[in-house]
Amino acid sequence: MPDCKEVFALLSQYIDHELPEGLCEEMERHIAGCAPCVEFVESLRRTVALCHQFRAEDRPGPLPADIQQELLAAYRQMLAARGSS
Repeated sequence: MPDCKEVFALLSQYIDHELPEGLCEEMERHIAGCAPCVEFVESLRRTVALCHQFRAEDRPGPLPADIQQELLAAYRQMLAARGSS
């Protein structure tokens, strides 16, 4: 029977029904008796469902150049402050 690490390593294939039936049954037995694995599997299923709903056209466009420059300046200032401490 697989342990939690093995379940986590095979989880994507399990959710996508890409594993042999016997291994799926072993994983299901493990998951059914392991609260952390149940929680992780449900979280991964929700994540996959959300990803399937994503549409590329919903992505925001690039940041305007002035905002990019402000972010870069703030980043450099943060790095400089770290270097002086």
